[in-house]
Amino acid sequence: MDKVYIFDTTLRDGEQSPGASMGPMEKLKFAKQLELLNVDIIEAGFAVSSPVQFDAIRMIADEVRKPVICSLARAVDGDIEAAGKAISTAAHHRIHTFIATSPIHREHKLRMSKEEVLKRAVHAVEYARTFTQDVEFSAEDATRTEPDFLCEVVQAAIGAGATTINIPDTVGYTFPTEFQKIIANLFDKVTNIDKAIISVHCHNDLGLASANSLAAVQAGARQVEVSVNGIGERAGNAALEEVIMSMAIRKDIFPYEYGINTKEIYKSSKLLISIIGIPVSPYKPIVGKNAFSHESGIHQDGFLKERSTYEIMTPEQIGRPSSEIVLGRHSGRHGLKVRLKELGYELSAEDFDRVFVRFQELADKKKAVYDDELIAIMEENTGVQVAEIYGIQQVQIVSGNQAIPTATVVIEHAGDTYEEAATGNGPVDAIYKAIDRITKIGVELEDYEVTSISAGQDAMGEVSVTMRRDGHTYSGHASSTDILMASAKAYVNAVNKIIYMEKKTTGGSKNQVNIEEIKIKY
Repeated sequence: MDKVYIFDTTLRDGEQSPGASMGPMEKLKFAKQLELLNVDIIEAGFAVSSPVQFDAIRMIADEVRKPVICSLARAVDGDIEAAGKAISTAAHHRIHTFIATSPIHREHKLRMSKEEVLKRAVHAVEYARTFTQDVEFSAEDATRTEPDFLCEVVQAAIGAGATTINIPDTVGYTFPTEFQKIIANLFDKVTNIDKAIISVHCHNDLGLASANSLAAVQAGARQVEVSVNGIGERAGNAALEEVIMSMAIRKDIFPYEYGINTKEIYKSSKLLISIIGIPVSPYKPIVGKNAFSHESGIHQDGFLKERSTYEIMTPEQIGRPSSEIVLGRHSGRHGLKVRLKELGYELSAEDFDRVFVRFQELADKKKAVYDDELIAIMEENTGVQVAEIYGIQQVQIVSGNQAIPTATVVIEHAGDTYEEAATGNGPVDAIYKAIDRITKIGVELEDYEVTSISAGQDAMGEVSVTMRRDGHTYSGHASSTDILMASAKAYVNAVNKIIYMEKKTTGGSKNQVNIEEIKIKY
Protein backbone atom coordinates (compact mmCIF):
# COMPACT_ATOMS: atom_id res chain seq x y z
CA MET A 1 0.00 0.00 0.00
CA ASP A 2 1.16 3.56 -0.76
CA LYS A 3 1.67 5.92 2.13
CA VAL A 4 0.09 9.38 2.23
CA TYR A 5 2.29 11.73 4.27
CA ILE A 6 0.55 14.26 6.50
CA PHE A 7 2.11 17.73 6.54
CA ASP A 8 0.53 19.82 9.30
CA THR A 9 0.59 23.58 8.83
CA THR A 10 -1.51 24.59 11.86
CA LEU A 11 1.47 26.41 13.37
CA ARG A 12 2.26 28.33 10.16
CA ASP A 13 -0.69 28.86 7.79
CA GLY A 14 -3.16 28.13 10.58
CA GLU A 15 -1.59 30.70 12.86
CA GLN A 16 -2.00 33.30 10.11
CA SER A 17 -5.77 33.23 10.74
CA PRO A 18 -6.96 36.50 12.28
CA GLY A 19 -6.92 36.08 16.05
CA ALA A 20 -5.12 32.71 15.97
CA SER A 21 -1.57 33.82 16.77
CA MET A 22 0.32 31.80 19.37
CA GLY A 23 3.28 32.49 21.62
CA PRO A 24 6.39 30.28 21.50
CA MET A 25 5.36 28.14 24.50
CA GLU A 26 1.86 27.67 23.07
CA LYS A 27 3.34 26.61 19.73
CA LEU A 28 5.63 24.15 21.50
CA LYS A 29 2.75 22.70 23.49
CA PHE A 30 0.72 22.17 20.34
CA ALA A 31 3.71 20.77 18.45
CA LYS A 32 4.08 18.12 21.14
CA GLN A 33 0.42 17.21 20.65
CA LEU A 34 1.01 16.95 16.90
CA GLU A 35 3.81 14.53 17.71
CA LEU A 36 1.32 12.41 19.67
CA LEU A 37 -1.06 12.67 16.74
CA ASN A 38 1.85 11.26 14.72
CA VAL A 39 1.91 13.74 11.84
CA ASP A 40 4.85 13.24 9.46
CA ILE A 41 5.87 16.89 9.02
CA ILE A 42 5.23 19.94 11.21
CA GLU A 43 5.50 23.29 9.47
CA ALA A 44 6.46 25.16 12.62
CA GLY A 45 6.41 28.70 11.22
CA PHE A 46 7.91 31.34 8.94
CA ALA A 47 11.36 31.89 10.47
CA VAL A 48 12.25 35.21 8.85
CA SER A 49 8.95 36.90 9.71
CA SER A 50 9.95 37.80 13.28
CA PRO A 51 12.39 36.90 16.07
CA VAL A 52 9.50 35.35 17.98
CA GLN A 53 8.72 33.05 15.04
CA PHE A 54 12.38 32.11 14.73
CA ASP A 55 12.64 31.30 18.44
CA ALA A 56 9.46 29.22 18.37
CA ILE A 57 10.72 27.14 15.45
CA ARG A 58 14.09 26.64 17.14
CA MET A 59 12.38 25.57 20.38
CA ILE A 60 10.22 23.04 18.52
CA ALA A 61 13.28 21.77 16.62
CA ASP A 62 15.06 21.23 19.93
CA GLU A 63 12.25 19.39 21.72
CA VAL A 64 10.01 17.65 19.17
CA ARG A 65 12.12 14.86 17.74
CA LYS A 66 9.94 12.40 15.83
CA PRO A 67 8.34 14.45 12.99
CA VAL A 68 10.19 16.43 10.34
CA ILE A 69 10.37 20.07 11.47
CA CYS A 70 9.89 22.52 8.62
CA SER A 71 10.14 26.28 8.15
CA LEU A 72 8.62 28.26 5.30
CA ALA A 73 10.82 30.58 3.23
CA ARG A 74 10.20 32.74 0.21
CA ALA A 75 12.56 32.24 -2.72
CA VAL A 76 14.82 34.81 -1.11
CA ASP A 77 18.29 34.09 0.29
CA GLY A 78 17.61 35.83 3.62
CA ASP A 79 14.44 33.81 4.18
CA ILE A 80 16.21 30.56 3.37
CA GLU A 81 19.14 31.37 5.68
CA ALA A 82 16.76 32.14 8.57
CA ALA A 83 14.83 28.92 7.94
CA GLY A 84 18.04 26.87 7.79
CA LYS A 85 19.28 28.25 11.09
CA ALA A 86 15.91 27.83 12.83
CA ILE A 87 15.58 24.12 11.95
CA SER A 88 19.25 23.21 12.27
CA THR A 89 18.91 21.39 15.61
CA ALA A 90 15.95 19.23 14.54
CA ALA A 91 16.40 15.48 14.31
CA HIS A 92 14.69 15.67 10.90
CA HIS A 93 14.47 19.02 9.11
CA ARG A 94 13.06 20.56 5.96
CA ILE A 95 13.00 23.95 4.23
CA HIS A 96 9.81 24.79 2.35
CA THR A 97 10.51 27.49 -0.23
CA PHE A 98 8.01 29.00 -2.64
CA ILE A 99 7.40 31.49 -5.41
CA ALA A 100 4.18 32.39 -7.22
CA THR A 101 3.81 31.07 -10.77
CA SER A 102 0.38 32.23 -12.01
CA PRO A 103 0.10 35.09 -14.53
CA ILE A 104 -1.94 37.10 -12.01
CA HIS A 105 0.83 36.91 -9.41
CA ARG A 106 3.66 37.30 -11.91
CA GLU A 107 2.19 40.49 -13.32
CA HIS A 108 0.68 42.18 -10.30
CA LYS A 109 2.68 40.95 -7.30
CA LEU A 110 6.13 39.88 -8.47
CA ARG A 111 6.38 41.94 -11.68
CA MET A 112 8.51 39.13 -13.12
CA SER A 113 8.59 37.24 -16.39
CA LYS A 114 8.29 33.46 -16.61
CA GLU A 115 12.03 33.22 -17.10
CA GLU A 116 12.74 35.26 -13.96
CA VAL A 117 10.34 33.17 -11.88
CA LEU A 118 11.91 29.96 -13.16
CA LYS A 119 15.43 31.19 -12.40
CA ARG A 120 14.45 32.30 -8.89
CA ALA A 121 12.77 28.94 -8.16
CA VAL A 122 15.85 26.95 -9.21
CA HIS A 123 18.21 29.15 -7.19
CA ALA A 124 15.99 28.92 -4.09
CA VAL A 125 15.95 25.12 -4.17
CA GLU A 126 19.70 24.91 -4.77
CA TYR A 127 20.44 27.36 -1.95
CA ALA A 128 18.08 25.56 0.45
CA ARG A 129 19.97 22.34 -0.29
CA THR A 130 23.07 23.88 1.30
CA PHE A 131 21.18 23.79 4.64
CA THR A 132 19.26 20.50 4.34
CA GLN A 133 18.80 17.69 1.82
CA ASP A 134 15.03 17.74 2.44
CA VAL A 135 13.68 20.66 0.38
CA GLU A 136 10.07 21.27 -0.56
CA PHE A 137 9.19 23.67 -3.37
CA SER A 138 5.75 25.25 -3.82
CA ALA A 139 4.43 26.88 -6.97
CA GLU A 140 2.14 29.40 -5.31
CA ASP A 141 -1.26 29.77 -7.05
CA ALA A 142 -0.50 26.65 -9.07
CA THR A 143 -4.14 26.01 -9.97
CA ARG A 144 -4.29 29.32 -11.88
CA THR A 145 -0.93 28.76 -13.58
CA GLU A 146 -0.66 27.81 -17.25
CA PRO A 147 -0.39 23.98 -17.33
CA ASP A 148 2.72 23.91 -19.52
CA PHE A 149 4.54 26.51 -17.44
CA LEU A 150 3.62 24.66 -14.23
CA CYS A 151 5.17 21.52 -15.70
CA GLU A 152 8.29 23.48 -16.64
CA VAL A 153 8.68 24.91 -13.11
CA VAL A 154 8.12 21.52 -11.46
CA GLN A 155 10.64 19.85 -13.78
CA ALA A 156 13.25 22.52 -13.00
CA ALA A 157 12.65 22.43 -9.24
CA ILE A 158 13.08 18.66 -9.10
CA GLY A 159 16.17 18.97 -11.26
CA ALA A 160 17.58 21.48 -8.75
CA GLY A 161 17.10 18.98 -5.92
CA ALA A 162 13.59 19.45 -4.51
CA THR A 163 12.44 16.24 -2.82
CA THR A 164 8.81 17.36 -2.45
CA ILE A 165 6.82 19.43 -4.92
CA ASN A 166 3.74 21.16 -3.56
CA ILE A 167 0.85 22.14 -5.85
CA PRO A 168 -1.18 24.67 -3.86
CA ASP A 169 -4.73 25.75 -4.57
CA THR A 170 -3.77 29.01 -2.90
CA VAL A 171 -7.11 30.80 -3.23
CA GLY A 172 -9.46 27.80 -3.17
CA TYR A 173 -10.26 28.23 -6.87
CA THR A 174 -10.20 24.73 -8.31
CA PHE A 175 -12.70 21.86 -8.29
CA PRO A 176 -11.95 18.17 -7.60
CA THR A 177 -12.22 16.92 -11.19
CA GLU A 178 -10.18 19.88 -12.45
CA PHE A 179 -7.53 19.39 -9.76
CA GLN A 180 -7.19 15.73 -10.67
CA LYS A 181 -6.44 16.75 -14.25
CA ILE A 182 -3.77 19.23 -13.06
CA ILE A 183 -2.03 16.51 -11.00
CA ALA A 184 -2.42 13.91 -13.76
CA ASN A 185 -0.91 16.33 -16.29
CA LEU A 186 2.20 16.68 -14.12
CA PHE A 187 2.62 12.91 -13.94
CA ASP A 188 2.21 12.68 -17.71
CA LYS A 189 4.58 15.48 -18.74
CA VAL A 190 7.23 15.97 -16.02
CA THR A 191 9.89 13.40 -16.91
CA ASN A 192 11.66 13.42 -13.51
CA ILE A 193 8.51 13.43 -11.37
CA ASP A 194 9.42 10.04 -9.90
CA LYS A 195 12.27 11.78 -8.06
CA ALA A 196 9.92 13.76 -5.79
CA ILE A 197 6.77 13.36 -3.72
CA ILE A 198 3.85 15.39 -5.06
CA SER A 199 2.06 17.36 -2.35
CA VAL A 200 -1.11 19.47 -2.29
CA HIS A 201 -2.13 22.42 -0.14
CA CYS A 202 -5.78 23.40 -0.61
CA HIS A 203 -7.66 26.41 0.71
CA ASN A 204 -11.34 26.40 1.52
CA ASP A 205 -12.69 29.55 -0.13
CA LEU A 206 -15.40 27.56 -1.94
CA GLY A 207 -15.69 24.89 0.75
CA LEU A 208 -13.78 22.32 -1.32
CA ALA A 209 -10.39 22.12 0.39
CA SER A 210 -10.79 18.60 1.76
CA ALA A 211 -12.52 17.33 -1.38
CA ASN A 212 -9.79 18.77 -3.60
CA SER A 213 -7.06 17.28 -1.39
CA LEU A 214 -8.62 13.83 -1.56
CA ALA A 215 -9.12 14.10 -5.32
CA ALA A 216 -5.42 14.89 -5.67
CA VAL A 217 -4.53 11.81 -3.64
CA GLN A 218 -6.57 9.72 -6.06
CA ALA A 219 -4.59 11.32 -8.90
CA GLY A 220 -1.23 10.39 -7.36
CA ALA A 221 -0.36 13.02 -4.74
CA ARG A 222 1.23 11.40 -1.70
CA GLN A 223 1.50 14.33 0.71
CA VAL A 224 -1.44 16.37 1.94
CA GLU A 225 -0.97 19.70 3.72
CA VAL A 226 -3.64 20.23 6.36
CA SER A 227 -4.40 22.04 9.60
CA VAL A 228 -6.27 20.98 12.72
CA ASN A 229 -9.85 22.31 12.66
CA GLY A 230 -9.09 23.61 9.15
CA ILE A 231 -7.76 26.95 10.42
CA GLY A 232 -5.79 29.15 8.04
CA GLU A 233 -5.85 32.18 5.77
CA ARG A 234 -9.33 33.49 4.86
CA ALA A 235 -11.72 30.50 4.91
CA GLY A 236 -8.97 28.16 6.09
CA ASN A 237 -7.21 25.02 4.88
CA ALA A 238 -8.13 21.42 4.34
CA ALA A 239 -8.95 20.06 7.79
CA LEU A 240 -6.69 17.28 9.03
CA GLU A 241 -9.60 15.50 10.71
CA GLU A 242 -11.72 15.53 7.52
CA VAL A 243 -8.97 14.25 5.24
CA ILE A 244 -7.83 11.51 7.61
CA MET A 245 -11.28 10.21 8.56
CA SER A 246 -12.34 10.23 4.91
CA MET A 247 -9.44 7.90 4.15
CA ALA A 248 -10.14 5.86 7.28
CA ILE A 249 -13.83 5.34 6.55
CA ARG A 250 -13.56 4.93 2.77
CA LYS A 251 -10.66 2.51 2.52
CA ASP A 252 -12.36 1.06 -0.54
CA ILE A 253 -11.58 4.35 -2.32
CA PHE A 254 -8.36 5.25 -0.48
CA PRO A 255 -6.37 2.03 0.08
CA TYR A 256 -3.40 3.97 1.44
CA GLU A 257 -1.38 3.94 4.61
CA TYR A 258 -1.06 6.96 6.88
CA GLY A 259 0.57 7.33 10.25
CA ILE A 260 -2.03 9.40 12.08
CA ASN A 261 -3.20 8.16 15.48
CA THR A 262 -6.88 8.97 15.00
CA LYS A 263 -7.63 8.63 18.73
CA GLU A 264 -5.68 11.88 19.25
CA ILE A 265 -7.79 13.89 16.78
CA TYR A 266 -10.42 15.16 19.22
CA LYS A 267 -7.83 15.97 21.86
CA SER A 268 -5.83 17.94 19.28
CA SER A 269 -8.92 19.88 18.24
CA LYS A 270 -9.85 20.76 21.82
CA LEU A 271 -6.27 21.78 22.67
CA LEU A 272 -6.13 24.13 19.68
CA ILE A 273 -9.43 25.72 20.69
CA SER A 274 -8.15 26.28 24.22
CA ILE A 275 -4.93 27.89 22.93
CA ILE A 276 -6.33 30.26 20.30
CA GLY A 277 -9.80 30.77 21.79
CA ILE A 278 -11.59 30.20 18.47
CA PRO A 279 -14.31 27.52 18.72
CA VAL A 280 -15.45 25.36 15.84
CA SER A 281 -19.01 25.37 14.55
CA PRO A 282 -21.30 22.79 16.20
CA TYR A 283 -21.81 21.44 12.67
CA LYS A 284 -18.09 21.03 11.96
CA PRO A 285 -17.48 17.52 10.60
CA ILE A 286 -15.76 15.06 12.93
CA VAL A 287 -14.99 17.44 15.84
CA GLY A 288 -18.08 19.68 16.02
CA LYS A 289 -20.38 19.41 19.03
CA ASN A 290 -23.23 17.97 16.95
CA ALA A 291 -21.14 15.52 14.89
CA PHE A 292 -22.19 12.57 17.07
CA SER A 293 -25.45 13.98 18.49
CA HIS A 294 -28.93 12.75 17.60
CA GLU A 295 -32.15 14.65 18.36
CA SER A 296 -34.62 13.61 15.68
CA GLY A 297 -36.96 10.89 16.93
CA ILE A 298 -36.51 8.86 13.74
CA HIS A 299 -32.73 9.08 14.01
CA GLN A 300 -32.74 8.24 17.72
CA ASP A 301 -34.91 5.19 17.15
CA GLY A 302 -32.65 3.89 14.38
CA PHE A 303 -29.45 4.70 16.29
CA LEU A 304 -30.65 2.96 19.45
CA LYS A 305 -31.47 -0.15 17.45
CA GLU A 306 -28.22 -0.13 15.43
CA ARG A 307 -25.76 2.76 15.64
CA SER A 308 -24.51 2.31 12.07
CA THR A 309 -27.92 3.40 10.78
CA TYR A 310 -26.94 7.01 11.45
CA GLU A 311 -23.22 6.96 12.26
CA ILE A 312 -20.56 6.11 9.66
CA MET A 313 -17.83 6.24 12.31
CA THR A 314 -17.71 5.98 16.08
CA PRO A 315 -16.70 8.83 18.40
CA GLU A 316 -14.21 6.46 20.02
CA GLN A 317 -12.26 6.34 16.74
CA ILE A 318 -11.25 9.98 17.16
CA GLY A 319 -10.96 9.95 20.95
CA ARG A 320 -14.38 11.45 21.76
CA PRO A 321 -16.14 10.06 24.85
CA SER A 322 -19.40 8.86 23.28
CA SER A 323 -22.31 9.61 21.02
CA GLU A 324 -25.11 11.65 22.53
CA ILE A 325 -28.87 11.37 22.43
CA VAL A 326 -30.09 14.96 22.71
CA LEU A 327 -33.59 15.15 24.09
CA GLY A 328 -35.41 18.09 22.52
CA ARG A 329 -38.57 19.01 20.68
CA HIS A 330 -37.77 16.64 17.81
CA SER A 331 -37.13 13.62 20.03
CA GLY A 332 -39.41 10.63 20.06
CA ARG A 333 -40.74 8.21 22.65
CA HIS A 334 -37.96 5.64 22.18
CA GLY A 335 -35.17 8.07 23.04
CA LEU A 336 -36.96 9.36 26.13
CA LYS A 337 -37.84 5.87 27.34
CA VAL A 338 -34.23 4.68 27.02
CA ARG A 339 -32.87 7.71 28.87
CA LEU A 340 -35.37 7.38 31.71
CA LYS A 341 -34.43 3.71 32.06
CA GLU A 342 -30.75 4.71 32.29
CA LEU A 343 -31.74 7.12 35.09
CA GLY A 344 -33.42 4.26 36.98
CA TYR A 345 -37.07 4.80 36.09
CA GLU A 346 -39.30 1.97 34.86
CA LEU A 347 -42.75 3.32 33.97
CA SER A 348 -46.08 1.81 33.09
CA ALA A 349 -47.49 2.73 29.67
CA GLU A 350 -49.98 5.11 31.30
CA ASP A 351 -47.34 6.87 33.41
CA PHE A 352 -44.97 7.15 30.46
CA ASP A 353 -47.68 8.75 28.30
CA ARG A 354 -48.17 11.42 30.97
CA VAL A 355 -44.43 12.02 31.35
CA PHE A 356 -43.97 12.22 27.58
CA VAL A 357 -46.59 14.97 27.32
CA ARG A 358 -44.87 16.94 30.10
CA PHE A 359 -41.51 16.36 28.40
CA GLN A 360 -42.84 17.72 25.10
CA GLU A 361 -44.20 20.82 26.85
CA LEU A 362 -40.77 21.54 28.33
CA ALA A 363 -38.91 20.70 25.11
CA ASP A 364 -41.01 23.23 23.20
CA LYS A 365 -39.75 25.98 25.52
CA LYS A 366 -36.00 25.29 25.42
CA LYS A 367 -33.24 23.91 23.21
CA ALA A 368 -32.65 20.66 25.10
CA VAL A 369 -33.97 18.83 28.15
CA TYR A 370 -31.20 17.61 30.46
CA ASP A 371 -31.09 14.73 32.91
CA ASP A 372 -31.73 16.87 35.97
CA GLU A 373 -34.84 18.28 34.30
CA LEU A 374 -36.08 14.78 33.51
CA ILE A 375 -35.79 13.87 37.17
CA ALA A 376 -37.70 17.02 38.06
CA ILE A 377 -40.47 15.95 35.66
CA MET A 378 -40.54 12.50 37.22
CA GLU A 379 -40.76 13.77 40.77
CA GLU A 380 -42.65 17.03 40.36
CA ASN A 381 -45.80 15.50 41.89
CA THR A 382 -44.02 14.07 44.93
CA GLY A 383 -42.74 17.33 46.38
CA VAL A 384 -39.15 16.07 46.19
CA GLN A 385 -36.67 18.77 45.22
CA VAL A 386 -32.92 18.80 44.76
CA ALA A 387 -31.39 19.46 48.14
CA GLU A 388 -29.00 22.39 48.54
CA ILE A 389 -26.02 20.18 49.33
CA TYR A 390 -23.65 23.12 48.87
CA GLY A 391 -24.57 26.75 49.35
CA ILE A 392 -22.61 29.86 48.34
CA GLN A 393 -21.99 32.13 51.29
CA GLN A 394 -19.46 34.61 49.92
CA VAL A 395 -17.53 35.46 46.73
CA GLN A 396 -14.62 37.89 46.65
CA ILE A 397 -12.80 38.84 43.45
CA VAL A 398 -9.49 40.53 42.69
CA SER A 399 -9.23 41.40 38.99
CA GLY A 400 -8.14 44.08 36.56
CA ASN A 401 -6.09 44.66 33.43
CA GLN A 402 -2.84 44.44 35.43
CA ALA A 403 -3.90 41.85 38.01
CA ILE A 404 -4.18 38.07 37.87
CA PRO A 405 -7.89 37.26 38.32
CA THR A 406 -8.23 35.68 41.77
CA ALA A 407 -11.39 34.43 43.47
CA THR A 408 -12.03 33.50 47.09
CA VAL A 409 -15.24 31.59 47.75
CA VAL A 410 -16.89 30.54 51.00
CA ILE A 411 -19.26 27.58 50.77
CA GLU A 412 -21.53 26.01 53.41
CA HIS A 413 -21.96 22.24 53.51
CA ALA A 414 -23.68 20.11 56.17
CA GLY A 415 -23.46 22.87 58.75
CA ASP A 416 -19.76 23.59 58.17
CA THR A 417 -18.16 26.39 56.16
CA TYR A 418 -15.26 25.97 53.78
CA GLU A 419 -13.06 28.50 52.02
CA GLU A 420 -10.85 28.20 48.94
CA ALA A 421 -9.06 30.56 46.56
CA ALA A 422 -7.94 30.11 42.94
CA THR A 423 -6.65 32.06 39.97
CA GLY A 424 -8.06 31.81 36.46
CA ASN A 425 -8.22 33.26 32.97
CA GLY A 426 -10.90 35.62 34.23
CA PRO A 427 -12.98 36.18 37.38
CA VAL A 428 -15.62 33.57 36.47
CA ASP A 429 -12.98 30.97 35.63
CA ALA A 430 -11.28 31.69 38.98
CA ILE A 431 -14.59 31.31 40.86
CA TYR A 432 -15.29 27.96 39.23
CA LYS A 433 -11.82 26.64 39.97
CA ALA A 434 -12.17 27.62 43.62
CA ILE A 435 -15.56 25.87 43.82
CA ASP A 436 -14.06 22.75 42.24
CA ARG A 437 -11.38 22.67 44.94
CA ILE A 438 -14.04 22.50 47.62
CA THR A 439 -16.59 20.18 46.03
CA LYS A 440 -14.07 17.81 44.40
CA ILE A 441 -16.55 17.28 41.55
CA GLY A 442 -14.73 16.90 38.25
CA VAL A 443 -16.83 18.47 35.51
CA GLU A 444 -16.41 19.96 32.03
CA LEU A 445 -18.09 23.35 31.54
CA GLU A 446 -19.75 23.23 28.11
CA ASP A 447 -21.70 26.46 28.01
CA TYR A 448 -21.96 29.69 30.00
CA GLU A 449 -24.65 32.24 29.19
CA VAL A 450 -25.65 35.55 30.76
CA THR A 451 -29.08 37.09 30.11
CA SER A 452 -30.46 40.39 31.36
CA ILE A 453 -33.91 39.89 32.91
CA SER A 454 -34.58 43.52 33.89
CA ALA A 455 -33.60 47.00 32.73
CA GLY A 456 -31.51 49.82 34.18
CA GLN A 457 -28.15 50.10 35.91
CA ASP A 458 -29.30 47.75 38.68
CA ALA A 459 -30.56 45.18 36.16
CA MET A 460 -30.96 41.60 37.30
CA GLY A 461 -28.84 39.13 35.35
CA GLU A 462 -29.51 35.42 34.94
CA VAL A 463 -26.63 32.98 34.45
CA SER A 464 -27.15 29.57 32.90
CA VAL A 465 -24.42 26.94 32.78
CA THR A 466 -24.27 23.58 31.07
CA MET A 467 -21.84 20.98 32.42
CA ARG A 468 -20.84 17.43 31.50
CA ARG A 469 -19.75 14.64 33.78
CA ASP A 470 -19.30 10.98 32.87
CA GLY A 471 -21.13 11.49 29.58
CA HIS A 472 -24.16 13.19 31.15
CA THR A 473 -25.24 16.83 30.80
CA TYR A 474 -26.47 19.00 33.66
CA SER A 475 -27.76 22.55 33.85
CA GLY A 476 -27.54 25.22 36.52
CA HIS A 477 -29.34 28.55 36.81
CA ALA A 478 -29.22 31.55 39.14
CA SER A 479 -29.96 35.27 39.03
CA SER A 480 -28.64 38.31 40.87
CA THR A 481 -27.81 41.98 40.35
CA ASP A 482 -24.20 40.81 40.90
CA ILE A 483 -23.38 38.71 37.85
CA LEU A 484 -20.35 37.11 39.50
CA MET A 485 -22.45 35.92 42.44
CA ALA A 486 -25.06 34.63 39.97
CA SER A 487 -22.27 32.79 38.13
CA ALA A 488 -21.16 31.11 41.36
CA LYS A 489 -24.70 30.16 42.37
CA ALA A 490 -25.51 28.73 38.92
CA TYR A 491 -22.39 26.57 39.03
CA VAL A 492 -23.16 25.30 42.52
CA ASN A 493 -26.76 24.68 41.49
CA ALA A 494 -25.50 22.34 38.76
CA VAL A 495 -23.05 20.64 41.16
CA ASN A 496 -25.90 19.98 43.60
CA LYS A 497 -27.91 18.37 40.81
CA ILE A 498 -24.97 16.15 39.88
CA ILE A 499 -24.58 14.87 43.44
CA TYR A 500 -28.31 14.36 43.86
CA MET A 501 -28.66 12.50 40.57
CA GLU A 502 -25.67 10.25 41.12
CA LYS A 503 -27.03 9.27 44.51
CA LYS A 504 -30.42 8.73 42.90
CA THR A 505 -29.12 6.51 40.10
CA THR A 506 -26.35 4.63 41.94
CA GLY A 507 -27.40 4.66 45.55
CA GLY A 508 -24.60 7.06 46.38
CA SER A 509 -21.80 4.65 45.57
CA LYS A 510 -20.55 6.42 42.43
CA ASN A 511 -18.04 9.22 42.94
CA GLN A 512 -19.55 9.96 46.32
CA VAL A 513 -18.43 13.23 47.84
CA ASN A 514 -16.22 12.83 50.90
CA ILE A 515 -16.25 16.11 52.76
CA GLU A 516 -13.50 14.86 55.08
CA GLU A 517 -11.05 15.22 52.18
CA ILE A 518 -11.49 18.99 52.16
CA LYS A 519 -8.45 20.47 53.86
CA ILE A 520 -9.27 24.18 54.21
CA LYS A 521 -11.99 24.97 56.70
CA TYR A 522 -13.30 28.48 57.31
